[in-house]
Amino acid sequence: MKRGSIQAWRLAGALGVLIGMTMGVAQAADKAAAAAGKGMALSFGGTEYLHRWSKDDQNEFTPREQSDLSRWTDMVTINVHPKVATGDQLAELANAVLGNYQASGKILQTNSKPRTDKQEAEHFVAALLGAEGVREAAFARFVLVDGVGVIVVRSHRVYGTGPEVGATIGKWLEANGATTEAELMGWKGIPRIADLKKLPQAK
Repeated sequence: MKRGSIQAWRLAGALGVLIGMTMGVAQAADKAAAAAGKGMALSFGGTEYLHRWSKDDQNEFTPREQSDLSRWTDMVTINVHPKVATGDQLAELANAVLGNYQASGKILQTNSKPRTDKQEAEHFVAALLGAEGVREAAFARFVLVDGVGVIVVRSHRVYGTGPEVGATIGKWLEANGATTEAELMGWKGIPRIADLKKLPQAK
């Protein structure tokens, strides 16, 4: 996998202007806002993210002022994969998501952290996704937490149509891509699996 660099994210920013608006998005934008889960807040990149929605091992968090899940700008999503329990299975999961991102948009960056005596290898994929009226930069980290496969996704969205949308997401990527990758791969605040299971579940 290619390693991240400031120059690479400058190139990724330029790609933001070129990506078409006909691609699918990994998550639908039409979810109704849900009540924040009591007692669950995350600190990521100096911003507090509150729990908004959980179902089927997917858990979504947005900043305090972004409670409308049909119009969020920044999100941290934590997807738990209970059947993933080994480094090889985690790598397979990362490759599967990479394939989905390739089918839905443009891959901007990939990377891996080697296995150590204390931790299995981790993986990173960043992609630029789009659909009618929205562009999304998605940064995904694949890691084993409490012996279970987890994907942590930090996403940023820009809404609208026309070339200015691509220019806006491109500028955001150039300014924030390298920093977001570093923050995500170094983040120590991933919740325990048991705590995620206690979150209120959508019906």
